Amino acid sequence: MAIIIRLDRVMADRKISVNDLAKRIGMTSVNLSNIKTGKKKQIRFEIMNAICRELECQPADLFEYVKDND
Repeated sequence: MAIIIRLDRVMADRKISVNDLAKRIGMTSVNLSNIKTGKKKQIRFEIMNAICRELECQPADLFEYVKDND
């Protein structure tokens, strides 16, 4: 996949756990963990907005594009 999720890096920089962030944005820690690990293949703008608000970051901080070799 060409999009790499960097949520774990941003969370580590902010020293916030999956459980704490999930509580702050009103979702389960399992769903947030699935986003963080890339198991979910889509994310709603509403969730992305809440994550960016709580982590005080931009969407570009959460994702990185890497060109596929296909």
